Formats: sequence, C-alpha cells, structure tokens
Amino acid sequence: MTMEEIDVDETLAEAVLLLRDWLTHQRWFGGRSAVDDVHIVSATLLRDDEPRVWHLLVEVRRDGHHDTYQVPLAIHRDLQDRLDHVHVGQVEAGHVYDALHDKIATEALLEYFLDGGRRVGDLTFHTEPGAEIPVGESALALPVEQSNTSLAYGDVALLKVFRRVQPGLNPDVEVHAALTREGCGYVAPLLGWVDGRWTTAGGDHHASLAMLQTYLTTASDGWALAAASVRDLYAEGDLHADEVGGDFAAEAHRLGEATGHVHKTMAEVLPTGQFSASDLAARTDLILRRLDQAVGVVPELEPYMPRLRTQVNALRRVDHPVPTQRVHGDYHLGQVLRTVMGWKLVDFEGEPARPLTERTTLDSPIRDVAGMLRSFDYAARYLLITDYDHNHPAYDQISYRATEWAERNRDAFCDGYTQAGAGDPRLHAALLTAYEIDKAVYEVAYEARYRPSWLPIPMTAVERLASQEA
Repeated sequence: MTMEEIDVDETLAEAVLLLRDWLTHQRWFGGRSAVDDVHIVSATLLRDDEPRVWHLLVEVRRDGHHDTYQVPLAIHRDLQDRLDHVHVGQVEAGHVYDALHDKIATEALLEYFLDGGRRVGDLTFHTEPGAEIPVGESALALPVEQSNTSLAYGDVALLKVFRRVQPGLNPDVEVHAALTREGCGYVAPLLGWVDGRWTTAGGDHHASLAMLQTYLTTASDGWALAAASVRDLYAEGDLHADEVGGDFAAEAHRLGEATGHVHKTMAEVLPTGQFSASDLAARTDLILRRLDQAVGVVPELEPYMPRLRTQVNALRRVDHPVPTQRVHGDYHLGQVLRTVMGWKLVDFEGEPARPLTERTTLDSPIRDVAGMLRSFDYAARYLLITDYDHNHPAYDQISYRATEWAERNRDAFCDGYTQAGAGDPRLHAALLTAYEIDKAVYEVAYEARYRPSWLPIPMTAVERLASQEA
C-alpha cells in the first residue's frame, strides 16, 4: 500500500490516534513517557474479511527519539468480549484489537508461510526447505511479553514477533538459520521468518519482523530448575550442595557441554575474527568507562574501584590474539530450556535495547560464559533476599551454602564447556574476570535503579571479584 493510500484510509488514521496512549501501556514498549507522535510507515492488508487484519509498522516519536514498532491490528465490527484485554479502542468501522491475540488473525498469518512463503504488500514470508507449517493449529499468545510477543501454535510451532524493529537482519533469525542448516541439536529448528520494508524521511529500510521455529514441548526454564535446587539446599541448611537431593551440578555440566557445542558450531558457520592487543586495550577502556558510570549511580562501589580497575587492566597484559566470533550476547539461565532431549539455547537476539550493529559485533565466547556464571550467583542468592533477612538465625549458614552452591555449579558448567572441546574458560582468567566485572557492575546499577532490595546480590559478586588476584 502506498503512503498516499495510507493517508486516505480513515480507519487506519483513526486507529493510529488510539495508539498514542495504548502503546505506553504495553510491556514491550520501550518507555512509559508520553508519546509525542505516531504515524504509519508501512501498512499491509492481511485479511479483507471480518475481521479485517492490518499489519502496521509505525514510527513513534518520544522524548526527541523515534523508533519503529510492529503493531498488527484486527478490526471487528462488533465488540469482542474474548479480546477485551487487548482492546485498543473504537473507530467508526468498529473495534480495534491487537491482532496477535486474535485467533482468526493469527491463523491467517500462518497461512502465508505455505508453499515456501510468499510476498504480500510490504511483507515477505520465508520458509525453510522441508519445514512443516502447522496450518489449522490455534494460536495462543504466551503470557510473558517483554520486547517481543510469542505465539504458540498448539505444541508444534512458535512465532516470535519482534515488536521494536531495527533495520537489518535480526541476529535471532540469522543465528537460528545458520545452526538449523548445520543440524545443531541444541536449538529449536527454524521453520521460517518474515521480512518487512518501509520508508521514512531517512530512506528505505528492510528488517526482520518475526521468526517461526519448532515449539519445545516438555521444556523447563533453566532459572526455575536452578531455583528449585537452591530451595532444596536452603531447606537442608546443614547439608552441603552435593548432599542435597536437588543437586544441580550434573545439569550445570550438561548445560556447559551444550553451550560449548553451540559456540563451536557458531564459529564454524558464522564469521570469526580475533582481538588484537589494540582491540583488547579498547575493550579495557570501554569496561573502565562503564565502571566510572556505575559509580555515579551507586557510590557504594567506590571502595572497590581500585581493585576492580586493576583486574580489568590485566587485559592489557594479554600477549596473544583472542579468538572472536558471533555469541549469544545476553546469556543466562533464563535463556536456556531443559527438554527431554537435553538443554536447548534460545533467544539469540542479544540485548534488544542495544543497536543492531552492537548486537552482531564479534566478541569472545567468554562473554557468554561470564553471563552464565553470573546467573548461577543470582540463582544461589536471590532467596536470601526474598525469603530471609540478616536477622534470621540461619542466615549466615544459608549464605555460606549459597556461595558453595554457586561455586559448585560454576565449576561444573566450565567443566562441561571444556569437555565439549570449546576450551577451558578458566584458562583465560583475565578475560573471564573482566567480563564478570563488567556484568556484575552493570547489575549493581540496574538493581539500584529498578530493584533496590536485590542490590546485595551483585554487590556480593563485586566484593568477591575485587578480592581476586589480578
């Protein structure tokens, strides 16, 4: 649909006015401040029957910034009680709803993947060779929405829709495609994806809009499993981590193996490089700047800064090239699933708030390892924050067991990673410590802003890291 046609469609013009308020209440919307302006940059009619289904890309201006969001809309003539929770508002033609929660709209969306995919309007649907598209399966929008919206089509397929859109190939699509074609068994196979195009004053743009992959049935979230193990440990406060029935170390070892295999495959099928001495110096300077910024947010970090800076500066003494490759970029226990077929890694998108170029930059796989090691610390200690306080008679004993649990599982993960043939990350102590410090200090600043009661968790890590030998 041309921009001239968009401008004269009264229904869409009315719907866009509704979006100015509605967007700020969505969990996947980046910010809660008032929206200054919303206008359509792409509109594709996906269904012309009742309800009419439009795929919209809108440019949102707020606080002097502008971002592009993906907002499919379903327009029903009559009020739909079943969609009351995603009611955008009313226009002359009827009632406007978020189409990703409308079963009629989502069933229609899936049909565009048939026969290898097709192009409709500004959208292009791609299907992986041999992929089976579960047409006829009813879709359910999963309840946890962050930067994306995910639709489960029965127990067969999962459609992940990227709400905030950045021009370029989304790394989640790119990495899943590469790993699927290589036959990697540690990810959910890619079935297809959707590309879109739009035009702004800055020119023409193309981007990944969604990806369709196999749905991982019988999957358990890594964080939930680790938390259950810690709960068992706390219940038996006089036992060591390896004496408790819910010991997690074997799973941590298998997770390390899975991670190592995925890293090795990514290095085989995606670009690789290396950090030179000058690259490491630049990375050192970047981490040090972030430390300085964090102190401005959390002055309590200041006493640890001399030791932390010394640890980070040890990177400058690394006298050999450091291999780099594509990495996960946001790796933690919430990004892995345990299935009957073993561990699976998910969400290779990186940190969605960061620019796409930054999320696809080559890095050391040690960055992912450091992220997972930090996650073990969080799993070990978060119950001390939510269920205990310093006056609890068992606090000191449980705190000691929490540290022991984290160390046991950190070592098990690294052992598994080494066994996969990816190298022992502990042999790269300067790099591993620098990445852990970078992550821990980021966590301190985050918790201070958004979850102050959890601040002791990363502060404990800061104390530990500051006490290590450089």
